[in-house]
Amino acid sequence: MELFWASGWSLGIGIALGLAIAGMVWAALSWQRRAETVFEPPVPDGVDTALEVIGATGVVLDSDNRVLRAASSAINLGLVKGHDVVYAPILDLVQESRDQGIALSREFELAGETKSAPPIHLLVRVAPLGLRLTLVVADDRSEMYRLDAIRRDFVANISHELKTPIGAVSLLAEALGYSADDPDQVRSFAATLAHEGQRLAEMTNDIIELTRLQSLGSIDDPEVVAIDHVVEQALSTNAVLAKNSGITLVSSAQTGAYVLGDSASLATALHNLVRNAITYSGTATRVGIGATVKGGVIEISVTDQGEGIAESELERIFERFYRSDPARSRDTGGTGLGLAIVKHVVNNHQGEVRVWSQVGKGSTFTIRLRQAQEKDIAAMGDKREIAPIDTAKSPRPAEYLATDEIALITLDEDAESMKGSA
Repeated sequence: MELFWASGWSLGIGIALGLAIAGMVWAALSWQRRAETVFEPPVPDGVDTALEVIGATGVVLDSDNRVLRAASSAINLGLVKGHDVVYAPILDLVQESRDQGIALSREFELAGETKSAPPIHLLVRVAPLGLRLTLVVADDRSEMYRLDAIRRDFVANISHELKTPIGAVSLLAEALGYSADDPDQVRSFAATLAHEGQRLAEMTNDIIELTRLQSLGSIDDPEVVAIDHVVEQALSTNAVLAKNSGITLVSSAQTGAYVLGDSASLATALHNLVRNAITYSGTATRVGIGATVKGGVIEISVTDQGEGIAESELERIFERFYRSDPARSRDTGGTGLGLAIVKHVVNNHQGEVRVWSQVGKGSTFTIRLRQAQEKDIAAMGDKREIAPIDTAKSPRPAEYLATDEIALITLDEDAESMKGSA
């Protein structure tokens, strides 16, 4: 009996101890939950929506720099991966803001995700959000920096390019004064002076045209443009240059197709392509202009049998003042703006321009524009925007293409569809 009572007493003590321990565990867990509520408050209401509409890249961090909320732009920019901010300099700014208890801002130039990627320029603002949270807002200024760099380069290039003909004109004018008694020398200087003056005039006109196209942005009041007429203009305006260079111009049969746009701009773009083809082709070669219609898209191509362009340079040939061979370009009188004008004309028409080239074989430039349909032409009484062509399956402008994808005309002597122009 005594053993029974002893066992019962021990069991009671065990149960009591178990209940006590369980109570202590429950109390501890309850305290932890309360502590979490006190020290790790939830993200305030409305922050999610604010991050999406704020117009910048927003991120909310907890005290351990764990990402609690992030705008989709932060993920797209590569600023946030998972629950972490990728760039350590931004976290350093966050810690500095916490230590000082104030909002801070700083500009960062961060390396791209790959070696070839351009740097990312961010204006980062950091501010406390309650007791334990921090708001980080990053404004991506990469495009602004890129445009500023383009403007600086443009001004520098213009200054450099204009100095050459202006300096030449000044020197030639001075030389003419000293050679007044030598008719042959005067004629030679006068011819050179005329050449430099023409080059200066062409450069000025190209700068004005490029500025106009950049400010235009799009064709607000398009007109019906006959593609065949544009091709004929390019042939006629370059006929003398081709003849003097010993080059034969050929064109394909007429298409009867139309586009909605600006006829003068399109004529300028095609003229520049033909002029470039003639300039960089050898004597006794052919330059072809072809136009075809495929699936509602007009493709105008200019093919030459010239020296070609290296694949490494194809991405840059549409840049202003870019020359693969500066010495040769200056000898031929080019301004370095012709292809940049072509690019802007095509962009303003919601089209695209491609180029195929092979060193020693020649090049083919192709302009792609949406064909104007009868209903579009009939509705020309109302202002309308030009619908962009479908470029989903098309390469980027200035991308290297295979020959069979781009060569739209043939330069064979026996081509029945060709007609010659001296």
